[in-house]
Amino acid sequence: MSKKKKQRVVTTPRDRNFSDIAGKFKNNIYGTTKGKIREAVLQRDLDEALATIKPKRALRVLDVGGGQGQLALYLALQGHLVTLIDVSEEMLGLARERAVNADVSQSMVFIHAPLQAIPELDLGQFDLVLCHAVLEWVVDQQSALSILRSSLAPEGILSLMYFNKSAQRLANMVYGNFDYVANGLKVKQKVGLSPNQPLESHLVDKWLQELDLNQISKTGVRCFHDYLRELDKAESQFNALLDMELKYNRTEPYASIGRYTHLLLDHKRL
Repeated sequence: MSKKKKQRVVTTPRDRNFSDIAGKFKNNIYGTTKGKIREAVLQRDLDEALATIKPKRALRVLDVGGGQGQLALYLALQGHLVTLIDVSEEMLGLARERAVNADVSQSMVFIHAPLQAIPELDLGQFDLVLCHAVLEWVVDQQSALSILRSSLAPEGILSLMYFNKSAQRLANMVYGNFDYVANGLKVKQKVGLSPNQPLESHLVDKWLQELDLNQISKTGVRCFHDYLRELDKAESQFNALLDMELKYNRTEPYASIGRYTHLLLDHKRL
């Protein structure tokens, strides 16, 4: 396993660092029904993708912007070797603590750096690269995708999840926020957990095609949860809601209206 290297952290002015609200993530995202759905969907998709990799072996995994390490630990507990990189020291600290408590810290490397620093880190290539809910906070999104591709081994899989602008638009129309939609989903002052740069799916697809990345699968994450008229049902009928999310979230039109879009990708075969 590559040894951790001390690196200078380089961020761009508009790239978001969540060190100041690491606790808020734990309470407002990870511990909520929307966070539970997100985690269940990603675990299902990754389990199915990893089942296709032969022979069965410990994989090298890179989790970019892995935050508090939920999925990193999930994969480390399966015997994989996971490198978690994040720009937030506070997030990394929480992830390290969780790894120690789960007795998998020996299978993990933690690196304090932004996505843009990956080429300087000389980490090599990985069998599985995760980048979840990161791209919408990055200024140069196309370059970020290129960096992720360069980290992917020839037979590797890229797991990319991004904030879906079409779903954001739809949800705000359902909420009756017509002026906000008419203004291009822009406000003068961003809410702490409101992504800086939500993505249009057609643009992401174009960038991925230009990088010769092949789409294995597409999943909508929270296709129904965020449109509930009776919000309390997300708690009171969570299991029924999760069952419906998992049943329909890879079928159109639902796959395209999830609050997040999760893509599994590999290199195009010539």
